[in-house]
Amino acid sequence: MIEHSGKWIQQIAGLQHDDGSWGFFHSLSQPTKTQPMTTEQALRRLRVLGLSKDDVPIKRALQYMRDCLNNKTQPPDRREKVLNWDAFQAHMMAAWIRIFEPDDSLASPVSIMWAGIIKQSFKSGSFDEEIYASEYRKRIPVLHKGERLIVPSQFYMVNLLCGMLDETTENAFVDYIINYPTGIFYVNNSRIAELPAVFASREASQYLAALEQIVGYSCAGRKMVFAKQWILSQKDEYGEWDMGASVKDGIYFPISDSWRNPKDRKNDCTSRITKLLKAME
Repeated sequence: MIEHSGKWIQQIAGLQHDDGSWGFFHSLSQPTKTQPMTTEQALRRLRVLGLSKDDVPIKRALQYMRDCLNNKTQPPDRREKVLNWDAFQAHMMAAWIRIFEPDDSLASPVSIMWAGIIKQSFKSGSFDEEIYASEYRKRIPVLHKGERLIVPSQFYMVNLLCGMLDETTENAFVDYIINYPTGIFYVNNSRIAELPAVFASREASQYLAALEQIVGYSCAGRKMVFAKQWILSQKDEYGEWDMGASVKDGIYFPISDSWRNPKDRKNDCTSRITKLLKAME
C-alpha cells in the first residue's frame, strides 16, 4: 500500500518491483516505459520528495539492498570489468543503506573498511594517492587487467564515510572534496570551492546537491561559510529564492506536483534552500 498522495511519489512507487528494486541499480542504457529509472535514481528522487526509512517504498528498497549486500540476490546490472565489481557493488549498496539508516549493521563493516583506507590516505594532512592505492589493494584484489581503483571523490564515498572519520581525517577529507577539480562524481562537475556563475541555473542546482552531500560532516558548516553567504545573497525582496524553470530536472525539482504556477516553483526552491541552510548551522 502506498501511503503518500504526492503525484511524483505515487508515480515512482507504482513502478517498484516485487523485490523492492526498480530493476537495474546503477546504470540504465535504454530506458523504457516499464523501466524508466534505476533503483538509485528512484531512491534519490524519493529522498528529495521527503521519504525516509519509515516509508513503505524505502523499507522495501532497504531490504532489497541488504539482500544484495548479503549476496542473497544480485542486481541485473552488467558486471563492469573496469573495476572490482563486487567491491563497487558493496560500496554502492552500503552507501545507499547508510543514507537512510546510518547505523545499519550490514552496512557498517563496509563503511569501517573504507574509513580505514581513507584514514591512512590522509595521514599526512592531505590525500596521498600511493598510500590510497596500497591500502586499497590490501583489501580489494585485482580481478581484471587494467582495473581502476574506486575513487574517493564521488557520491558513494562521501555518503558512506559520513560520521565514520576522526576529526583530523574528516577535516582533511572534506577539504579534499571541496577543492576537488571536478566536484563530487555523480553529483556535479565543478569545484565546490568555486561558486556557480548563475544562480538560476541547473549548474547551481547541482552545486546545491554537492553541498547537500557534505553537510552532514561535523566540520562542513564552518568550511562552507562562503557558500552560505552566496546563497543568502540570492534571496529576493521577500526573503525567498527562485532558481528558474531550467532547474526542473526530475531529480531535485520539482517537489510540488506541478510548476504551472511559478509560485510553486519558488516555494520548492525556498524549501530546499531553507533546509540546506538549517543543516549548515
